[in-house]
Amino acid sequence: MGPTAIIVPCRLESTRFPRKLLHRIQGRPLLLWVAERIARQAPEYPLYFAVDHELLHDCIVSAGFRAIRTRSDHPSGTDRIAEANREIGAGAVINVQADEPLVSARQIRRLAELIGGPAEMATLATPFQNRADFYNPNQVKVVCDHAGRALYFSRSPIPYARETGGEVNEAWFKAAPCHKHLGLYAYKADLLQRFAQLPVGRLEQQERLEQLRVLENGLTIAVGLTDDPTIGVDTPEDAQRFEAWLGKTG
Repeated sequence: MGPTAIIVPCRLESTRFPRKLLHRIQGRPLLLWVAERIARQAPEYPLYFAVDHELLHDCIVSAGFRAIRTRSDHPSGTDRIAEANREIGAGAVINVQADEPLVSARQIRRLAELIGGPAEMATLATPFQNRADFYNPNQVKVVCDHAGRALYFSRSPIPYARETGGEVNEAWFKAAPCHKHLGLYAYKADLLQRFAQLPVGRLEQQERLEQLRVLENGLTIAVGLTDDPTIGVDTPEDAQRFEAWLGKTG
């Protein structure tokens, strides 16, 4: 197996934001904002894009990046990355989402550090900044043990504020470890190739969170914390937020 590589899984269609990776922001597709950001932030890692459509392939290749065509019917981004890595042969893979245009060097290097340890998989989380996001089912929560290993991921607000009947007041919110899961992962190559053969879990199906498959099969996910700002583009409103951020930063 080769060195650690970054593979970005790219799917053309998106339920909440059709063809969002090709959505133009200041005249350029979102996907290229992400590609150029990764290349600037972590040039020491080989970078590949695992794409499911020729439009994405052409977008990436025409800008000088490397793309690998994958099947269009993969049920998850992890399955797509696993197919791509059978060609790449990396010993460990860092998965940056194609809709995370503010990924940072520190986040990528933290994932590389974590996957160099005993865990089969690693990911990142950040403290929630407001209670509205904590209640939002599109903002995934994660709770960890004392060693930083994930105990559970959920779309529900966890941990539960028992003393207040689930109502989170400002004091509780500031005191409790409320962490938002970020869609950044790292995998050992062996886990990547095993992932598709692991039984799909009941909790994974209920929450629609593929990382729960790893936990339900008794494997370990290491979680690192980051305070670096992030804007995941899941909706047209998120794209507007990113464009506004660009306007402020020049």
